[in-house]
Amino acid sequence: MVIATGISATGHREILGLMVGDSESKPFWTKSLRSLRARGLGNVQLVISDSHSGLVAAILTVFLGAAGQRCRVHFVRDVFSVIEKGSGEMVAATIRTIFAQTTAEAVRTQLNVVADMLGRQFPQVKIMLLEAATDITASADFPPAHWKKIWSTNPLERLNREVKRRADVVQVFPNPTALGRLVAAVLAELHDEWQVFERRYLSEGSMTKLLNLKPSENDRRLPPPELNQLGQ
Repeated sequence: MVIATGISATGHREILGLMVGDSESKPFWTKSLRSLRARGLGNVQLVISDSHSGLVAAILTVFLGAAGQRCRVHFVRDVFSVIEKGSGEMVAATIRTIFAQTTAEAVRTQLNVVADMLGRQFPQVKIMLLEAATDITASADFPPAHWKKIWSTNPLERLNREVKRRADVVQVFPNPTALGRLVAAVLAELHDEWQVFERRYLSEGSMTKLLNLKPSENDRRLPPPELNQLGQ
């Protein structure tokens, strides 16, 4: 079961859709994203996801021109797989300094500094940072007020945990349709709550700044006026 959420031009968070499949292949992801587009999702400016090859390829196919933000949390976990366990805390803290900067230029400059610094002890980490530089810093081209909510898939992970909690009560589903009905009911409840909640996920003021931003040299976003910042 895959779930897509988005942030509309008003700053409200929404459930965009769900789909049940046997594997997370490119055909499956492409079908999922095309179904969203067919139902009216358009002018997507940013897609936040992990680095699953099938998903990334589908994003490039369906939402041509949208920037792709690779989840920074998943990226750090990938880094952990190439270093010894005892160095994990130090490496993670060093990588976090990239995202502690306040401008897009500073973020990308710090990434190069961190890559050189960690590369002395962990050459593979330097390669990973430089290869992923564009993807893990895509959020920097958006208003800084948005960064903490668009540089990872953490908000979606919390949603997935709630779905899993409700599904664990049933344990066994006879077919994909039955699973879809339960999850759709859970998501419908959450979607309605988000719409009536007084506080927007992203403030009206910050969304206004986003709509009025001029694209930077590294910025691959589509032009306004309508947008959705799409989560995985």
